[in-house]
Amino acid sequence: MKTLFINGSPNKDGNTVKLTKQFLINKNYETINLVDYKIYDYGQKFNDDQFEEVVKKMSEADEIIIGSPLYWHSMSGMIRNLIDRFYNNVDESLLKGKDMYFVFQGYAPTIEQLAAGEYTMKRFAGLYGMNYKGMITN
Repeated sequence: MKTLFINGSPNKDGNTVKLTKQFLINKNYETINLVDYKIYDYGQKFNDDQFEEVVKKMSEADEIIIGSPLYWHSMSGMIRNLIDRFYNNVDESLLKGKDMYFVFQGYAPTIEQLAAGEYTMKRFAGLYGMNYKGMITN
C-alpha cells in the first residue's frame, strides 16, 4: 500500500508533522510539503504551476493523509488552495476508492473549528470518491 502525506503547514517539522508521524508510526510513506510547491490560486494560469504534480502523486497513492495546522479558525491556506484547485480541474473519478484521513491540529481548537474542518474534508473526499476514514487531532 502506498501512503502519501500532504503537509499543509509551512513548518516541515512542526506539530502537524509530529502528529502525523505518531499516526503513521512504523509505516512507510512519502511526504509532500506544500510549502515547496507553487500552486497558484483557482483561475490563475502560470507555466511553473505544480498543481498537476501534486494531483499525480495523489492518484498514485492508495492512502492519502492531508495535514493542516488550525490557522484563523480553519485549515491552512495551502490546503484550502489545493482543494479549491480541484474544482473543474480534476476528474471526479481520479481518486475514487482511495482512503483519506485528515490531520488537523492546533492549540485548543474548539468543537466548531474541528467540525468545520471535518465537514470540508468529508465533502472533498465524497466528491472525489475517496473513503473518508476520519480526522486525527490533538
